[in-house]
Amino acid sequence: MKKFIIGLLVLTVLGGCGQTDKRGNEGTANACSTLKVYNWGVYIGPEVKNEFEEVYNVKVIYDEFPSNEAMYTKLAGGEAYDVLYPSDYMIERLIEENYLESLNKEKLPNFKYLLPEVLNWEYDIDNVYSVPYFWGNVGLLYNKKKVSISDLEAEGFNIMLNEKYSGKIFVYNSERDAFMMALKALNYSMNTTSQKEIDEAYQWLLKQKQTMKPVYVEDDIIDNMVAGLKDIALMYSGDAAYVISENPDMDFFIPISGSNLWLDAMVIPANSKCADLAYQWINFQLDYSTAQANSEHVGYSSTVENVYYQMMGDDGEFEDNPAYQVRIDNENDEIFHYNAEIKKILSDLWTRVLAS
Repeated sequence: MKKFIIGLLVLTVLGGCGQTDKRGNEGTANACSTLKVYNWGVYIGPEVKNEFEEVYNVKVIYDEFPSNEAMYTKLAGGEAYDVLYPSDYMIERLIEENYLESLNKEKLPNFKYLLPEVLNWEYDIDNVYSVPYFWGNVGLLYNKKKVSISDLEAEGFNIMLNEKYSGKIFVYNSERDAFMMALKALNYSMNTTSQKEIDEAYQWLLKQKQTMKPVYVEDDIIDNMVAGLKDIALMYSGDAAYVISENPDMDFFIPISGSNLWLDAMVIPANSKCADLAYQWINFQLDYSTAQANSEHVGYSSTVENVYYQMMGDDGEFEDNPAYQVRIDNENDEIFHYNAEIKKILSDLWTRVLAS
């Protein structure tokens, strides 16, 4: 990935104002000297944090979480952060439980640069609480030299039961993603509350475990697929985009039966101690150069309109990369919704799958 170069040009001391960077972002005096950010691992450009600190003359404490649930546990335990990066269904939960501050869009002048397609999702109409950051799909990364596209088109997610590929697949160690795959393979909604449909998906996953010898993985799936260790992997589109950029033998396929259309966003917790500085951080992430640096480094699809299309355009970092362009025109694709009861059922069943 391209390295993000920082450049600070003007230091202004008059009236306590901070400084202006090469993009015209002007730092201002802040009542807070420290911002606490809680984000996913490897989800930001390598120099973005440092540049923000220099522009605004503050310190950023930047922590990383492995899952939405781990982030929620810290927040529910009373930990105070100023900016969080939860996913759609977790934002829905945080809104319901009054953990988030409603946003003052006047403090986010760069909000206008977001793609129309990432705004007003049903869990947060009018984006009262959340500012889109990255988005994408979940699909199948596959080795073009070893996996038949005709098999993929005919079978969709059911290719993950095709014994021709036994011992050659990776699956995320995640009940949410695994059950999504199974439910969509069975032509059910991934948000189903039907116990009968959930039980069928459970049996599908048991059959996969018994016949396909899948390897259940975490973030190591990325390097393993770059190395070509398996032929097919259930994978997030951003991870797939990165793998394809490193290994031209790989391609990305999203079954017509539908998949997960997801979005991660920036929010300000209600217990933030530095909300004004949080607004500056969020607005900074929506700046063209910052958003470009984030997307290039991470591989995930930007929500900033000009960056998104530039990345896919001529000479863009992800030109002709099928995983970078988000599929938004399939009526069978869904976003996850938070359901505590169903989550517990799926978690218990997934534990049984792993133990079988």
